[in-house]
Amino acid sequence: MSQIAKAPQGDKRPFMLRKGIASEADLDTKPVTVTSATVTLDAQIHAGRLTILNRAAGIAVTLPAATGTGNTYPLHVLATFTGASTIKVASASDEMQGTAILFADAGATVVAFNTADNDDTIDMLGTGNSTGGIFGARYELQDIASGFWRVSIVSDAGGTEATPFSATVS
Repeated sequence: MSQIAKAPQGDKRPFMLRKGIASEADLDTKPVTVTSATVTLDAQIHAGRLTILNRAAGIAVTLPAATGTGNTYPLHVLATFTGASTIKVASASDEMQGTAILFADAGATVVAFNTADNDDTIDMLGTGNSTGGIFGARYELQDIASGFWRVSIVSDAGGTEATPFSATVS
């Protein structure tokens, strides 16, 4: 049975919840900022909330295991990466499917890449940000089925643009 609760962000209109009674933390939609070198995304903290990546020296992001929850994890790059930065699945049994749209640094050109079978890693730096990771970049990952993440990337890129996707998790 659905419950009526106060809407987030001070909205006074009632709304229906899908998962029982909510706590104030469940209603929090404020962005989560990450400034540490590593972060493992957690459904209770990050699902459905914007996660801001704010560490130019680099961040290693690890996703939870893909089980088909439908949870979406939107990420935003606040500080352009100058050090190794990745998004990886939790284990080799998970893989990514999707696309990356990168804006080339010369002219008004767009370069697009798609995942290959078994890709499980997104490189957000490459060589001189050739795979993205420039401030304003948007990464969205969704747990769509057991073992599968849907990915969508929109980012500026530098140098000779290259695919951000690879298979590195074993």
